[in-house]
Amino acid sequence: MSDIYRASTTAPVNIAVIKYWGKRDPKLNLPTNSSLSVTLSQADLRTHTTASCSASYPKEDTLLLNGTPQDVSGARTQACFRELRALRTQLEGSDSSVPKLATLPLKIVSENNFPTAAGLASSAAGFAALVRAIANLYKLPSSPTDLSRIARQGSGSACRSLFGGYVGWEQGSASDGSDSVAFQVAPASHWPTMRAVILVVSAAKKGVSSTTGMQTTVATSSLFASRASETVPRRMAEMQKAIQEKDFEAFGKVTMMDSNSFHATCLDTYPPIFYLNDVSRAAIKVVESINAAAGRIVAAYTFDAGPNAVVYYLEENEKDVAGLFKSILEEKDGWKGARGEKIEAQGAAFEKVKEEAGVAVELLKEGVSRVILTGVGEGPVETEESLIDEKGEAVSS
Repeated sequence: MSDIYRASTTAPVNIAVIKYWGKRDPKLNLPTNSSLSVTLSQADLRTHTTASCSASYPKEDTLLLNGTPQDVSGARTQACFRELRALRTQLEGSDSSVPKLATLPLKIVSENNFPTAAGLASSAAGFAALVRAIANLYKLPSSPTDLSRIARQGSGSACRSLFGGYVGWEQGSASDGSDSVAFQVAPASHWPTMRAVILVVSAAKKGVSSTTGMQTTVATSSLFASRASETVPRRMAEMQKAIQEKDFEAFGKVTMMDSNSFHATCLDTYPPIFYLNDVSRAAIKVVESINAAAGRIVAAYTFDAGPNAVVYYLEENEKDVAGLFKSILEEKDGWKGARGEKIEAQGAAFEKVKEEAGVAVELLKEGVSRVILTGVGEGPVETEESLIDEKGEAVSS
């Protein structure tokens, strides 16, 4: 029987605080502006992927995601396979003792511990895990920066999930994309008290995919050009400074303003794109009320291309932020476990915010299906836990 080679990794979700929106080259996934994100803890949100190859496998490459076969013939997935195989071929060419794996069919099994295509950047964690797992399988000496160039071709924001902590993605200017790579602004250990509560508004697939939305925005929005050329470069500098100085008020203000700017360009697209709904707007109102009650910015909302609210806050303000959301959403899934049970619902503060936010509180109660408590975390981690057994069969984790 032929040898079966396997390697496994887990990779994190990242949520951008300076948004990536718009491509200058759709084929290479080259962005029209730089972006910056927070890598979230894999204890809460992660993709677990095993990459395997063997001469005994059927000739075609395969990918199983959450038990469902996926089409791997698309240009994005093929670009990742091609680039990784090319690097392995180089390795094999330079050392004759290295087994010839580059030509063998790949079998990949992947599992998410969160809803796929629900606005939780599943493609970012997915492609980061896919690229990292194959790189481990091929024993490539590539750095996370090198691999970010490959992952970017699968899903733009995946390049940021190859690092932990606070991560930038350089827009770059080279036409071949060689300088459009991710870089670490600061590790998680630099500012470890960053927390987030995610309000999952809808686990349904979104109406307008990110790829389609981006193309339409670039083609039709009059606000888009100034966002890409002026607003984002200024905010990238402000955000990096805020992170280096651990200045949450600056971090929070820039985060919220950039989310608003991104969604304004979506609204300015023709026909307009509405990723936010009434529940999303209610979350904004509640965050504003929390900050008004605190007399400073202690909570910061951000929304990707979907209705889910991600609210960042510092651990020291957990009571004022997460505690308040617990008062509103206590009966929803997500508060169980050591972390959630430690958070106290805030009676008096809740009454004050309820008075200020009014109908928004009721809208949140009705429209949020569950909450996810998380915080800043590490980049991809190699694991011995394999989703493919010694015989090459898929197993569930």
